[in-house]
Amino acid sequence: MSAAHDPRPAVRNAASAALPARLIAHLDMDAFYASVELLRYPELQGQPVVIGGGRRHPPEAQPDGGSHHARLRDYAGRGVITTATYAARALGVHSGMGLMKAAVLAPDAILLPVDFDAYRRHSRLFKAAVAEIAPVIEDRGIDEIYIDLTDVPGARDAVDGDPLGGVRAIGQRLKQAVKDATGLTCSVGITPNKLLSKLSSDLDKPDGLTLLMPADIPTRLWPLPAARINGIGPRAQERLAALGIRTIGELAAAPLAQLLAEFGSNSGHWLHDAAHGRDERPVVTWREPKSISRETTFERDLHPRDDRVTLGPIFTRLCEQLASDLARKGYVGRNVGLKLRYDDFRIVTRSISLPHLTRDAAEIRLWAGRCLKTVPLDRRLRLIGVKMASLVAGDGQPQPAPAEADPSAQASLPLFDFTEPA
Repeated sequence: MSAAHDPRPAVRNAASAALPARLIAHLDMDAFYASVELLRYPELQGQPVVIGGGRRHPPEAQPDGGSHHARLRDYAGRGVITTATYAARALGVHSGMGLMKAAVLAPDAILLPVDFDAYRRHSRLFKAAVAEIAPVIEDRGIDEIYIDLTDVPGARDAVDGDPLGGVRAIGQRLKQAVKDATGLTCSVGITPNKLLSKLSSDLDKPDGLTLLMPADIPTRLWPLPAARINGIGPRAQERLAALGIRTIGELAAAPLAQLLAEFGSNSGHWLHDAAHGRDERPVVTWREPKSISRETTFERDLHPRDDRVTLGPIFTRLCEQLASDLARKGYVGRNVGLKLRYDDFRIVTRSISLPHLTRDAAEIRLWAGRCLKTVPLDRRLRLIGVKMASLVAGDGQPQPAPAEADPSAQASLPLFDFTEPA
């Protein structure tokens, strides 16, 4: 059949005319950490499982080859839930909830420790699989990405008269590629922009594929709570509620002048645009990080004097993990920072500029330890963290070190030392 008589170009052009200028996907892994753990313990599929509490409750191998798992009722401490399976969420537990509180709601839920190395490995796998289909990706964290599908071949093709058939098929390909690469499911929202895609990927979880176009906004989005818009936090939600605005539809119907008077020009315009599904932000394929950090919250408050034998190795391990992160991501830095949270929830930070770029663990420990010497150590600590800022892409080749920074001195520096300097 000659091109002049082939009806397919006309169908494709009609489909393109019905589609928006941009096609943006948001891909969100389903209960990511918990799902990775279920790959390791498939016998727990369908059961309420909670991930959190550090590494205090590892599964115990059994003679029959199985594993014995701790239950939430066995937990005692101040840890919080990192994530939970959907079966656990149905019992009222959720990420960020204290484990002791969760144990009241779901005492028989299984408790597993976090394993961030495994989560990062699966994160790299699913992102690489997506890139094989659609390479224009914005990395938003360990378990979510934005994908620009606008110019992906076939995205604007109609299928059996459906103008969205082509992009729908690409969405299914993305989901299958993630499943093949990791064994995990994900949920995908495809819309004209990032704001709508972020909302849409959450509408049909788990394992969902949601296509939402501007005509669908009144029926699909406006009935939802305004807080579902990414960027409307608890305080903004309270201020909106005081105006009688609780849903996205009520926010869309609010006079712009009212929003400007209450929230100011920038926030007022943003709220108005967001409620109408307007968002012009591009998919950003690369963003230089400003800093890289590692921190840990203790299971119990630790005193710098009484628990210094425990705190020292924790501090050293954080510095080693930070150095590993810098090496893996290809950065060196010149500014080391320290973060402490006391038992009264007060936070203090300190930073110090180094004489040269580094990502060496011993040097990071040395300079972070010097920051530690400048903060009060008279209260128990809830959290400690280290950070490297003023980053530069590089291979971390050794730099000339100052005389006092020899490796033996770095390795033996007493971090929580209460003796007076000479």
